[in-house]
Amino acid sequence: MKLTRRLVLAAAAVFTLSTPVLAQYPERPITLIVPWAAGGGTDATARTVASLLEQELGKPINVVNRTGGGGIIGHTEIANAKPDGYTLGVITTELSLYHWLGTSPLDYKNYTPIALYNTDAQSINVRPDGPKDLKELLARAKEKPGSLKASGANRGGAPHLAMAGLLNASQMPVDTVPWVPTDGITPALQLLTSNAIAVVGTTIPEVQAMVDAGEVRTLAIMRAERDPSFPNVPTVKEAAGVDWYLSSWRGIAGPKDLPADVAKRLSDAMAKVVEKPEFKSFMSARKFGMDYADAQKFAKFLADADERFGTAIKAAGLAK
Repeated sequence: MKLTRRLVLAAAAVFTLSTPVLAQYPERPITLIVPWAAGGGTDATARTVASLLEQELGKPINVVNRTGGGGIIGHTEIANAKPDGYTLGVITTELSLYHWLGTSPLDYKNYTPIALYNTDAQSINVRPDGPKDLKELLARAKEKPGSLKASGANRGGAPHLAMAGLLNASQMPVDTVPWVPTDGITPALQLLTSNAIAVVGTTIPEVQAMVDAGEVRTLAIMRAERDPSFPNVPTVKEAAGVDWYLSSWRGIAGPKDLPADVAKRLSDAMAKVVEKPEFKSFMSARKFGMDYADAQKFAKFLADADERFGTAIKAAGLAK
């Protein structure tokens, strides 16, 4: 018996010495790819998230900008990275558009969702002397198609798609409210205040200064629920009985097939990041919407966003 016991202990010792101890992820620095240029909104959020995520993971996170192709180059590099957790990325709204527009086959299924950390819902804005509410605006548009023009961005931009989706959900052709392409929100607001157009679609922070000055009124926000930052602005469904919402978004993801334990470690860390005072103060100062979703909820969000943007793109006649 003693000999047998000694042999068992000896074998166990040899096995222990020959079996490597699995190190806890991460063991080395992580690369965070940003598909957009340095200095922009996505880059700013990425660098803030990276610095706070470093504190949770205990390893450096290097932010790398991979620009070009309207975000396609960076998104492709994230999707094609080795699924080991050492190359992650910030994925953005454009991922909900590419395959519908025919610019890239990429979609949300090419990634492992980790965490959603930002959404910015589109809103409907008019002059002070415009329609009193969204229901009246839609009624006027239906009564006299083409009489009310709208803008907020170029054709195919989020404001345009949001308006097209709203009209489609309201059982109206998208040209009922003709879209006037502009190079961003500033010229669109100039057209609004000069009476050249009647409606501007954009996020609320973009027009808040003019709302505060009494030059613009926000009729509704395209969210499923009211935005806690703007509690007095009704949702589209509340304002007009139309079930339509659409938001720009940003989140952290890895390539498809990221190991479950790695994905969980990252998702748990991101849950702590979004609660940090530094993150909240940064997002508030830059007027970015703070919406967090863990990996599972982010996956559902991505599927829903893909469907809604697809509906809007097809309604606008831009689908390929």
